[in-house]
Amino acid sequence: MNEKDLILKLRTGSVSAYKELYERWISRLYAFIYHYVKSEAVTDDIIQETFIRIWVNHESLNPDCSFKSYLFTISYHLLLKELRRQLKNPLLEEYIEYQDQISTSVDGIEDDFDLERFRMLLIQAKHKLSPRQREIFELNKEQNVSVSDIAIQLSISEQVVRNQLSAALKIIRSELKNYTLLLAIFLLNF
Repeated sequence: MNEKDLILKLRTGSVSAYKELYERWISRLYAFIYHYVKSEAVTDDIIQETFIRIWVNHESLNPDCSFKSYLFTISYHLLLKELRRQLKNPLLEEYIEYQDQISTSVDGIEDDFDLERFRMLLIQAKHKLSPRQREIFELNKEQNVSVSDIAIQLSISEQVVRNQLSAALKIIRSELKNYTLLLAIFLLNF
């Protein structure tokens, strides 16, 4: 059965359609979430909450829209919420402090949490963006201006803003791939 038919059945409350969608997407969703949280328990919690939300909202699912996008958007927001929660965890602060102590030890072990190097690399990465991408990235991620406000300010459509922001984030992530945690913190804080 194709996905559109499954969604139509799910809208009517079909448990079998729900289970089939779950089976189709669980492994990819698990890999996506686990990649960021590195915890089976947290990954399981996010997946469970994602599918609970799908069930709770099953009557409003749109069979003409991408189920994958809907599923991963829910997971992504739950993942961000979890990462924000973890950032406020004192154990994470202690770990970063511990890493900082290690990096300044005689061994000279390179520290993944080197904020000054991260800032320098972020500046270099932003130079790889087009002028428009850089402007939109800085407005949205550094000045916390909404997509709609950027569109109005620059006299362009919201979709253009989203496209430019998406392209900019792809370049930034690629350039800062060795600093994924700091980049996540940076993007969450703005």
